[in-house]
Amino acid sequence: MPIYEYHCEKCGENFEYLVFGSEKPEACTSCGNKKINRLMSACAFKSKGSSGETVSSSSSSCNGCSATSCSSCGV
Repeated sequence: MPIYEYHCEKCGENFEYLVFGSEKPEACTSCGNKKINRLMSACAFKSKGSSGETVSSSSSSCNGCSATSCSSCGV
Protein backbone atom coordinates (compact mmCIF):
# COMPACT_ATOMS: atom_id res chain seq x y z
CA MET A 1 0.00 0.00 0.00
CA PRO A 2 1.55 3.29 -1.06
CA ILE A 3 1.88 6.39 1.07
CA TYR A 4 1.04 9.55 -0.86
CA GLU A 5 1.81 13.14 0.05
CA TYR A 6 -0.92 15.77 -0.11
CA HIS A 7 -0.88 19.58 0.05
CA CYS A 8 -3.67 21.72 1.53
CA GLU A 9 -4.55 24.80 -0.53
CA LYS A 10 -5.87 26.65 2.52
CA CYS A 11 -3.24 26.25 5.25
CA GLY A 12 -0.29 25.09 3.09
CA GLU A 13 0.24 21.96 5.21
CA ASN A 14 1.83 18.92 3.54
CA PHE A 15 0.79 15.56 4.97
CA GLU A 16 1.13 11.87 4.18
CA TYR A 17 -1.74 9.42 3.74
CA LEU A 18 -1.58 5.62 3.58
CA VAL A 19 -3.78 4.60 0.64
CA PHE A 20 -5.93 1.46 0.74
CA GLY A 21 -7.16 0.69 -2.78
CA SER A 22 -8.33 3.82 -4.59
CA GLU A 23 -9.33 5.86 -1.54
CA LYS A 24 -7.88 9.28 -0.76
CA PRO A 25 -8.10 11.59 2.23
CA GLU A 26 -11.27 13.65 2.36
CA ALA A 27 -9.73 16.69 4.04
CA CYS A 28 -6.53 18.25 5.38
CA THR A 29 -5.41 16.61 8.61
CA SER A 30 -4.48 20.02 10.01
CA CYS A 31 -7.38 22.37 9.18
CA GLY A 32 -10.09 20.11 7.69
CA ASN A 33 -10.14 21.92 4.32
CA LYS A 34 -11.35 19.72 1.46
CA LYS A 35 -9.22 21.40 -1.23
CA ILE A 36 -6.16 19.15 -1.19
CA ASN A 37 -3.84 18.08 -3.99
CA ARG A 38 -1.71 14.98 -4.27
CA LEU A 39 1.97 15.83 -4.65
CA MET A 40 4.48 14.13 -6.89
CA SER A 41 7.16 12.70 -4.67
CA ALA A 42 10.32 10.83 -5.42
CA CYS A 43 11.37 7.76 -3.55
CA ALA A 44 14.52 5.74 -3.58
CA PHE A 45 15.40 2.18 -2.80
CA LYS A 46 18.51 0.36 -1.71
CA SER A 47 19.41 -3.12 -2.75
CA LYS A 48 22.45 -5.33 -2.71
CA GLY A 49 23.97 -5.73 -6.15
CA SER A 50 25.54 -8.97 -7.32
CA SER A 51 28.88 -7.78 -5.95
CA GLY A 52 27.36 -7.21 -2.51
CA GLU A 53 27.62 -3.42 -2.67
CA THR A 54 24.62 -1.25 -1.90
CA VAL A 55 22.98 0.25 -4.97
CA SER A 56 20.43 3.02 -4.86
CA SER A 57 18.62 4.84 -7.60
CA SER A 58 16.82 8.15 -8.01
CA SER A 59 16.15 8.03 -11.75
CA SER A 60 13.12 6.23 -13.00
CA SER A 61 10.87 5.54 -15.92
CA CYS A 62 7.84 6.60 -13.90
CA ASN A 63 7.31 9.71 -11.82
CA GLY A 64 6.26 8.06 -8.58
CA CYS A 65 9.18 5.79 -7.72
CA SER A 66 12.68 4.75 -8.65
CA ALA A 67 11.79 1.26 -9.90
CA THR A 68 11.63 0.66 -13.64
CA SER A 69 8.32 -1.09 -13.18
CA CYS A 70 5.95 -1.31 -10.27
CA SER A 71 2.41 -2.29 -9.45
CA SER A 72 1.45 1.04 -7.87
CA CYS A 73 1.88 3.14 -11.02
CA GLY A 74 1.30 0.44 -13.64
CA VAL A 75 4.56 1.03 -15.55
